[in-house]
Amino acid sequence: MRRKKWLITKGDKELASYASEQLNIDPLAALILSSRGISSADELEDFFDKDSPMTIDPFSIKDMDRAAARINRALDNFEMICVYGDYDADGVTATALLYSFLESRGANVIRYIPDRISEGYGLNNGAIDELEARGVRLIVTVDTGATAIDEVAHAYELGLEVVVTDHHKVGDTLPECAAVVDPQRSDCPCPFKEMAGVGVAFKLACAIEGDAYDEILDEYGELVAIGTIGDVVSLTGENRVMVRRGISAINEHPGIGISALIKAAGMSDRYISSSSVAFTICPRINAAGRMGSADIALELLLCDDPDTAEYTAQQINSMNGDRQSTENEIFRKAVAIMQENTGILNDRIIVVDGEGWNQGVIGIVAAKLTEKYGRPSVVISRSGEEAKGSCRSIPGFSIYEAIDAVSDTLTHYGGHTLAAGIGLKSGNIDLFRKRINGYAADKEMPFAVQRIDCRLQLGSVDVSILSSLAGLEPFGADNPQPVFGLFGVTIEEINGVAEGGRHIRLLVSKNGSRLTAMFFNMPQRKFPFEKGDTVDLAVNLEKNVYNDEVRVSTVIRGIRPSLTDEDKVLGSMSLYGRFSRSESLTPSEARSLLPEREIQSGVYRSIKSSPVKDGYCEMLCVRLGDDGTNLGKYMSAVDIMLEAGVLACDEDGRIYAPAYSGKADLERTPTMMKLRSYIDGNTAG
Repeated sequence: MRRKKWLITKGDKELASYASEQLNIDPLAALILSSRGISSADELEDFFDKDSPMTIDPFSIKDMDRAAARINRALDNFEMICVYGDYDADGVTATALLYSFLESRGANVIRYIPDRISEGYGLNNGAIDELEARGVRLIVTVDTGATAIDEVAHAYELGLEVVVTDHHKVGDTLPECAAVVDPQRSDCPCPFKEMAGVGVAFKLACAIEGDAYDEILDEYGELVAIGTIGDVVSLTGENRVMVRRGISAINEHPGIGISALIKAAGMSDRYISSSSVAFTICPRINAAGRMGSADIALELLLCDDPDTAEYTAQQINSMNGDRQSTENEIFRKAVAIMQENTGILNDRIIVVDGEGWNQGVIGIVAAKLTEKYGRPSVVISRSGEEAKGSCRSIPGFSIYEAIDAVSDTLTHYGGHTLAAGIGLKSGNIDLFRKRINGYAADKEMPFAVQRIDCRLQLGSVDVSILSSLAGLEPFGADNPQPVFGLFGVTIEEINGVAEGGRHIRLLVSKNGSRLTAMFFNMPQRKFPFEKGDTVDLAVNLEKNVYNDEVRVSTVIRGIRPSLTDEDKVLGSMSLYGRFSRSESLTPSEARSLLPEREIQSGVYRSIKSSPVKDGYCEMLCVRLGDDGTNLGKYMSAVDIMLEAGVLACDEDGRIYAPAYSGKADLERTPTMMKLRSYIDGNTAG
C-alpha cells in the first residue's frame, strides 16, 4: 500500500455562515468551496446559480468568424464536408455533434475517425488522400489538428481546404489553412480556455447557426457533457454550465444510443451523475477505440433505431470487458517485471516495456502503476524495432518536461504535465530509462497528495449531508467529489467482500458512534491494518438507495495510522528511497537508517507475532510505539533480515518470519554493508 501526503485544507467558517444566513446557501457546501479557493459571496452565488447563461461569445475565439464563414459557404455550395475527429470520448462526441448539426442543416457531410493502431492520432496523409478521392472539398477537424502542419499542407496540395478546431496546446507555428479555432492560441482573446474538443465544436455550431446557444445546447447537451467529462477538463465556468444541463438531458430524455449504452451497462434504474458518466459511459466509448474501431461508438451515438442501438451497445459493452481483461493482464505483467527487477522498482520514474502490449490500454496501465506506487510511470509497447509508450505523472512533477529533456532518445513525443505519449526505437528503451531517471535524480520528487476538504465527526455522517453535496455537482476536474477526514477511528471489524475478498468492508467506531465503510480494490489479504488499530480515513460520502430507503455509503479513498508523525514518516520514506537507488547520502543520513541490535530484535519479534502485509512497514512504528522517527531503521532492518533469510516475503508482499534454525550474520548482508560504507565514507553514493 503506497503512502500519500495528507493535505488537510481549512475552509472559511465566516463566509460559510454568511452564505447560509444571507444567501440561503448550504453552509457545508460553502465551507468546502471556500477551502478550494472561493473567497467571496459573489463567487458562491455564481457557482450555485442553476440558471447561469452561456456567456462566452463563440466569436471571441480566434478565427471563429473565418471558420463559420467557410463552412457556411460550403453549405451554400453543397460542397462535400468531412468532419474529422479523434478516437477518444471527447473526439467521438465532438464528431457526432458537428456531423449531426451539419447534416440537420442540409450539408453534404461525411465523418472520419482514424484507427488508433494503424493510423494513430490526428490527421494523416493516407486518410487525406482517401477523402480527396471520395470528393471531399473541406475537412473540418474536431479535437485535433492544431499541430498538423505538414498534413494540412498536404491537403492543400491536393486542392482541399481545412478548418481546424482543437483545444490542445499549440506550437509556435500554426497550420496554414482557412481557420485554426483553438482557445489555447496565445493570440486568442476568449476569456475561457478550458473547453474540451466537444465544447469547441459546440461553439462552432453556435457560430454557424447564429444566436441560438440554448437551442443547440438542448439538442446536443448530452454529447457535450459526455465529451467534456471524458476529457477531464476543468468543470468550472461554462464547462460547469454545459455539463450540468447535459446531465439533466441524459436523465430526462437521453438519445437512443446513449440510452442503449446506459442499459447495457446495467444503469437504467439509476440516476446518471457526472461520476456515472466518467466511470460508466466514457470508458465504454473509449473502449471501442482502444479495442477495435471508434466508428462503432460513433455509430451508436448517431443511431436512431432502438434495436440497432441495443445490439451496438452490447458490442461496445463486450469490448469494454475485453479492454478490462487486457488492461489487467498487462498490469500484472508490468508488476511482475518490477518485482523481478529491483532497479526498476526503486527508480524515481517507473519504465516498463513488453512486446506486443495493446497500445490502446497502456495509458491506463501507466495510470494504475502511478496510483499503486505513487511515482511517474511510462509503459512501453514494443513492436519489433519500433516502440510506443504512454506516460503518467503525479501533481508536482511534469512528465512532459522530463521527456522533453531526454527527447534525443525518442523519435517523437507530445503531451502535457501529467500525461504524455512517446515513440522510440526498441533498442533505445534502456537508454531512455537511464536518462529519464538521471533527469529525475536532480529533481525533488513529491509524494502523491491525499486532499481532505473537511473534517467530520463520525456521528455527523447521515443522510442530511447528501443534500449539501448535491448542490456541488457536477463533479470532475477542478471540482472533485469532496473528501472528508474521519480521524482517530478504531477498526472493529474487517470483512472481505466479493470473490476472493478483493474488496473489504470495515466497521469503525469513535466516542460511541459506529460506521461501516467500503474499501474497493483492497484485497483483504493485503490490508495492512488489524482489528483494534486506530486510523485516519479519507472518505467520499455517496447516495445509496435500497428498497426505496436513502442511505449514505461511505467509500474509503485513503487510510493511515493515527499514531505516527506525517513529516517524520514521509521524510524517512524519502531518505530510504534515495538509499535504495544508491543516491548520495551523508554519513549522518546513513546512520539514521542503520538499525541497532535492539531495533533488529524489536522488528523481528513484531513480525514473528504479526506479519507485515503488503510491505507496509509504517505499521511497525505503531506496534513498536514509535512516531515515525525510526521508520528508516525499521525498513533497513526488514531488508537486512530478508537478505539473511531470517524473514521472508510472499507474492502478496506479506513479510513474515519462517521457521529458521541457525545464526544469521546480518553484518554481511548487502544492505548492512552498503550502510556501513556510507558511514565510513567508502562510497561515492
